[in-house]
Amino acid sequence: MDKHSRPLLALLSLLLCLSQLRASSASSVTAGKPDGTELWGFVEVRPKAHLFWWYYKSPQRVSTPSKPWPTVLWLQGGPGASGVGIGNFMEIGPLDVNLKPRNSTWLQKADLIFVDNPVGVGYSYVEDDSLLVTSDWQAATDATTLLKALAKELPTLQQGSPLYLVAESYGGKYAATLGVSVARAVRAGDLKIKLAGVALGDSWISPEDFTLAYAPVLLDVSRLDDNAGDAAKKKAATVKEQIAAGRLAASQGSWSDLLDFIRSKSASVDMYNFLLDAGMDPVAADLPATSSSKTQVTKYSTYLAGSQEEAGANTLSGIMNGVIKEKLKIIPKEHEWYELSDPVYNALVNDFMKPRIDEVDELLSYGVDVTVYNGQLDVICSTKGAEAWVQKLKWDGLKNFLSLPREPLYCGSSTVTKAFVRSYKNLHFYWILGAGHFVPADQPCIALSMIGGITQSPAS
Repeated sequence: MDKHSRPLLALLSLLLCLSQLRASSASSVTAGKPDGTELWGFVEVRPKAHLFWWYYKSPQRVSTPSKPWPTVLWLQGGPGASGVGIGNFMEIGPLDVNLKPRNSTWLQKADLIFVDNPVGVGYSYVEDDSLLVTSDWQAATDATTLLKALAKELPTLQQGSPLYLVAESYGGKYAATLGVSVARAVRAGDLKIKLAGVALGDSWISPEDFTLAYAPVLLDVSRLDDNAGDAAKKKAATVKEQIAAGRLAASQGSWSDLLDFIRSKSASVDMYNFLLDAGMDPVAADLPATSSSKTQVTKYSTYLAGSQEEAGANTLSGIMNGVIKEKLKIIPKEHEWYELSDPVYNALVNDFMKPRIDEVDELLSYGVDVTVYNGQLDVICSTKGAEAWVQKLKWDGLKNFLSLPREPLYCGSSTVTKAFVRSYKNLHFYWILGAGHFVPADQPCIALSMIGGITQSPAS
């Protein structure tokens, strides 16, 4: 055998046995299982800017012309947090962080796509930090480019699987802008995809309304006293004034100061679940040294890691830089995965406090289904704040929506109320009881039922 042919034959054998690897174009690469049940890859959305995605095809997949099988695209928050890591292995994917099957995986109701969004997050990367996005709309443009590639890459999307953008936390701002971008592209004939809905989970749509809600919420649950509550309200008013004046970077600084003040006066309430204290989980000590407010808001996988308390449990960073990276094979060898990208977070400083209510209104005007769901125990993106921004919508169906009673929801055969829902036309709101910021992790049963309802899954 010619010595120069041996490496090529070895490589071909490896790819045939372990994955299919192909260049979809000069600017992207796709790999995965030969049967197509898992695919993943990079799309170069701009020169030297690469988005990583991972697709799972549901083993429960059934579809009829009247009820097609849906696809969920999950968008993580932060900004800068990894959906491929956190959303996948700690919330809704088929395996948990210990690589054991998750009983409540959303794969039971839909195909799943996880994206490390925007560029610079998780496995996604840029070859120069000047290419990081500085606005939600820049992120939306990149993600639209990704979807144009996936519309050609994934047979299920080509066959008309309805796409739902489902977001958490800051990811809701991504979902709102991406949803509008996709809807416009579809209407212009530039993208062949069926955008069926956008779901905003505990989403940072209106920073002003959430900030103004902190003191009232924490007063009601006795985590602040009247003196601290009054002081917190004054600090929140400053944030509101700065947002109104367009001083967005300054407002983020004031907001961060408010979080520090709340922590000092509340005995370190967990802003993701007011029944807990911050830092109660075992991995908090492993966090890098950053400002306390930024750590609390962005390093939120520490809250999720509280459920991984068994001895010898894997860490998310451990598997993402170890066995998962080895499985995927296409991640650059020198690239290290982090749960949060500080450069991405910092690059969005002038957009962080900008609201996206207008984008939600535009989605509603297009007839796209919009769902808002919120955990009862959340503070950082509280239900009170979500209700406030919803009431600011200009959508012509809002008055009728607000006038309707809520319906209680249950899980399985249980008679215990797990949630409430209100729906009118294409706007839906779920109040999830007993959940904090991370609804799928805190209340997996009702979250699974909810996503089945949102997507009108044939499995529901």
